[in-house]
Order: sequence, then structure tokens, then C-alpha cells
Amino acid sequence: MHFTINGMQYDADIDVRTSLLDLLREHLGLAGSKKGCDHGQCGACTILVNGRRINACLTLAVMHQDDEIVTIEGLGTIDDLHPMQAAFVQHDGYQCGYCTPGQICSAVGMLDEVARGWPSHASADLARPIFDDDEISERMSGNLCRCSAYPNIVDAIREAHAASIESEQAA
Repeated sequence: MHFTINGMQYDADIDVRTSLLDLLREHLGLAGSKKGCDHGQCGACTILVNGRRINACLTLAVMHQDDEIVTIEGLGTIDDLHPMQAAFVQHDGYQCGYCTPGQICSAVGMLDEVARGWPSHASADLARPIFDDDEISERMSGNLCRCSAYPNIVDAIREAHAASIESEQAA
């Protein structure tokens, strides 16, 4: 099977029952995405597929051969962090760090949803959702943090969102 992950091409000879998460971690050595519950309830395995956030533990790798897959390893580098990664560092949006890759990938996908004007269950106005803490909490509710770093995670997301708006206005 052939995959495009973080802009690189990979071939893998795997069982068709292999989850996307297991392909990444066990077959390709991309261990940034974490295996938390393996039932889609914690969000530790959240990655981006064609720009949309998904739980990698709930989907089969074979279903994503023609997709553009981005993991935490593909968002930025140590020398050139993605703005969301930089915001998490600045606001200490992690404690033990286990959930952080999934939190960051989910937040990046969530900000894209916001930019597209997609409402959430917390949106009072479906045509023009307001990006506030209730929206962030609702949209990030699939990503759990056992250390309870939620206030810092929200601060980081808020900052990354404000920075993206500033860069759009400057362009």
C-alpha cells in the first residue's frame, strides 16, 4: 500500500485490518500520535487527513491510500514550530505531554473549521459562529487531558487564532 504522510511517500505491506494509528506508530515509526484508549474516546491519536481532524485509531489505513495525512511530526520542526505548537509552548498547554500531539492536531483542524465558518453544537448563530471559550471547549471536547491543562490549552488556541487573523489581515 502507498501513503502520503507529512508530504513524504511511504510504502507499507500491512494487513488490511491495520488501523491508521498502528500504521503510523508500528510500521512507519511515526510515534508522535499516541494510542490512548484505542476506542476514539480520548483524542490522543488525532491527526489531519485532507485537512480534517480524525481519530487515527478508528479508521483503517487501507482507506487512506489516496489521502494527504499530516501528523504532529508534519506540522513543524524544532527550529520552525507551527504557530499552534509555539502557542502551546508559550502558554504551557501541556503537563505530561501525552495528549499534546492530538490536542495540537485537533486545534489546527478546529481553527480551519472556524475559518470556513462551520458551526459547532455550541454555536448560537449557525450562519456566523462566534469564536469564544464556549466554542473552543465544545470543539475540543473530543480531546481529553488527564492532567487538566485545559485553561492553558484554551489560552494557546485563542492566541494561535488571533495570530492567524492578524496574518490574514496583513496579507
